[in-house]
Amino acid sequence: MSIGQNIRKIRENAGISQTDLAEQIGIGKSMLAQIERGTKAISLPLSYEITKVLKCSLYDLIGKEN
Repeated sequence: MSIGQNIRKIRENAGISQTDLAEQIGIGKSMLAQIERGTKAISLPLSYEITKVLKCSLYDLIGKEN
């Protein structure tokens, strides 16, 4: 799975909408949708913000085990 697919899966499992996650990390919903689709690259700082909101690790986002 790609990082975007992992973000979508973790976000959906947490019951958080795209709109809510985007607002909490300070980006637009369309940008988050592009990241989840894999059409926009994600920066490390933004990845970190996502992990804080979704309460997961960077390893979870990249699909690797600790």
